[in-house]
Amino acid sequence: MLTNLDARYYVDPKVFEAERQRIFKRHWQMLGPAARLQGPGDYLAVDVAGWKLFALRGRDGVLRGFHNVCRHRGARLLAEGAGNCRQLRCPYHQWVYDDHGALRQAPWFGVDADFKTEDWPLEPAHIAEWRGLLFLGIEPEAPLLDQLGDLPEEVADSPIETYAAVEQHRFTMRSNWKTYTDNFVEGYHIPGIHPGFMKVIEFAKFETVAQNGMVRMTAPQRSGSIYGGKWLWMWPNWTLSVFPGGMNTSRINPLAVNSTELIYDFYFSDTSEESAPARRGTIDVNCGIVREDFGICEHTQNNYVSGGYSPGPLSPRHEQSVAYFQTMVRAALDSRSSKAVVELD
Repeated sequence: MLTNLDARYYVDPKVFEAERQRIFKRHWQMLGPAARLQGPGDYLAVDVAGWKLFALRGRDGVLRGFHNVCRHRGARLLAEGAGNCRQLRCPYHQWVYDDHGALRQAPWFGVDADFKTEDWPLEPAHIAEWRGLLFLGIEPEAPLLDQLGDLPEEVADSPIETYAAVEQHRFTMRSNWKTYTDNFVEGYHIPGIHPGFMKVIEFAKFETVAQNGMVRMTAPQRSGSIYGGKWLWMWPNWTLSVFPGGMNTSRINPLAVNSTELIYDFYFSDTSEESAPARRGTIDVNCGIVREDFGICEHTQNNYVSGGYSPGPLSPRHEQSVAYFQTMVRAALDSRSSKAVVELD
């Protein structure tokens, strides 16, 4: 019999720090549409489980990734979000970096024979693109395509790179990132938590399949549904759902052991003014479904914190995907090859 993870995996700061080092530091992060960074100086600054990073399009057209940390005293270089910068100038002491990350100026620093600007470039991060989506890695342990597993074949027939990013929504919930992920990768909770969703799918035919690096959930759609009937989750923390005429992606970003941010992007093939009402309806319905999960995830998190929960059984029909995700987490935390030195016991 499969059982749920012990509550300590959701509440222990040591486990959270181990996840930062062994999961989020060592796996690619999906940041959304690469089209946001088209011109020289375009950037996207993000949080990845506490690490501050940014991707920047250089004057030579090349995308590069860096830690969003000045080498002088650790100040933030760029405010979180998308924008354009003509010059990478630290707002604290005015150190200036070029778009390759090299330190070019340290004004008013004074004379120090041992100080050389070439010794203090920005710390780099890894950048990759796949079918119009941008990925960033701190110290990825494998190439992006290896991490994507079965996803490329799963969406081979979907024109995902042709969809235009239209809108982004952010949500924050008071729960561990795994509490929410456990919820996302199963449909068992739909009758109790999503009554509107329940009406537009054939729940008796809802299927969940764990594959290499991903979980696929499918259900036949009834009249009135705006969905495509397929929802995908990819290791370690992002999702992709294709619907008629578009898709959405999300990144499940841990902010703390008991706080999680969801960053949703919505993409459409038709971005005309005439189709705006239909787009608005699709986005609003999707965001409503996301919000419906908050309460149950937060109540569950509180019970994990209380000490009153012991691991229960997982449904062999609906929660094989939960078991798959949790097995991946345990394997990452137990990895003897990890560079992190974090004692869990």
